[in-house]
Amino acid sequence: MSPKKQERKITLDIRPEINDKQIVGYIKKTASDIHGKILKKTTPSLYFPLRALSNVRYDAAEGFFKILNQKKSRTLSVSTVKPFAQTLRMMSLSKGLIETNDFATKRDAYYQSKNWEEARFDEQEESDTVMDDIEAMFSIYEVSREQLRFIPEEHGGAVAGKLIVYDKDLESGKIEKIDCTRFGSGAYSIPSLNEHLKFETKAKFVLAIETGGIFQRLQSHKYWAKANCILVSLGGVPTRATRRFVRRLSEQCKLPVYAFVDCDPYGFSNIYRTLKVGSGNAAHINRFFCVPHAQYLGVTPQDIKDFKLPTHPLQEVDIKRAKDALKNDPFFKHHKEWQKAINQLIEMGVRAEQQAFAAHTLNYVMDEYLPYKLKHSKTFLP
Repeated sequence: MSPKKQERKITLDIRPEINDKQIVGYIKKTASDIHGKILKKTTPSLYFPLRALSNVRYDAAEGFFKILNQKKSRTLSVSTVKPFAQTLRMMSLSKGLIETNDFATKRDAYYQSKNWEEARFDEQEESDTVMDDIEAMFSIYEVSREQLRFIPEEHGGAVAGKLIVYDKDLESGKIEKIDCTRFGSGAYSIPSLNEHLKFETKAKFVLAIETGGIFQRLQSHKYWAKANCILVSLGGVPTRATRRFVRRLSEQCKLPVYAFVDCDPYGFSNIYRTLKVGSGNAAHINRFFCVPHAQYLGVTPQDIKDFKLPTHPLQEVDIKRAKDALKNDPFFKHHKEWQKAINQLIEMGVRAEQQAFAAHTLNYVMDEYLPYKLKHSKTFLP
């Protein structure tokens, strides 16, 4: 029942090794340039790539959204002195975290600003935006937010199956061997920082699953042993940590990735598309935080008919999201197979969840549906 090897060549991740000393150097250089302009009595500016779907193109050859040339600037003036100062303070915080081998969550950074007097943030949304701007600014050096030592509150997804993860204790340097088959009814939790992880596996593929319920069912019944695979719970739209983990795992071990999500416009255009090609908001780092060789296993509009699944009617927001994807999303505009599937769903006027297979039997999804789909992997949506 194992799927056929995918024909697409997996391009190895060529992310350069950038050490902490280099990153601190980039921060110092940026600050020094601003200081130099002030001393010369010229107006300093900071430039950031515009992070929006309108400023990306879908590169079909490489398989992800690439950012274009539109930029926004932050120039020091009377009206921008506060956000300019906040940007510099956030850079300084990052420098201090790197030099002390520490980290801060987004919430930590927001509260740290309360000591910045007039430069403090009133709402976390403001500090998150500045943090994202700084990442975008340093992305030209291949530096991510995590390397700047800012991490999200939420951890990554969960992992179960035939996988050994080698993790390093950041204090002692000792290498820990983690067996993802030995978590009982639980699972290994993907850490926010996973760039240093190494993997060992004889699995045939990675199955990325939208919902925790289906993941738990497959994990509890050890579907990963039967199918010789690795299960990854996406938990909705996958976090950066989850996307990076799946990307590194699949490329290091040369494994195909199959995405199993709900049959609805949100599952298509938010969850799956973000996993596979990234997003407009993160276009500056998509090349490292997406899985271009991922394929869509299901559920599809045709599956609703073929497997006689119970459905729910599409709401206005669903129809709008579907039509927006067809009209504005470069990924769906490129793939005629996806245009056909989305139009079919709109015409049917319904959506279906992964758990809908339980209408047959509780274990139908792993006893019947997944084995059938994996035997027909050439029919997967791109």
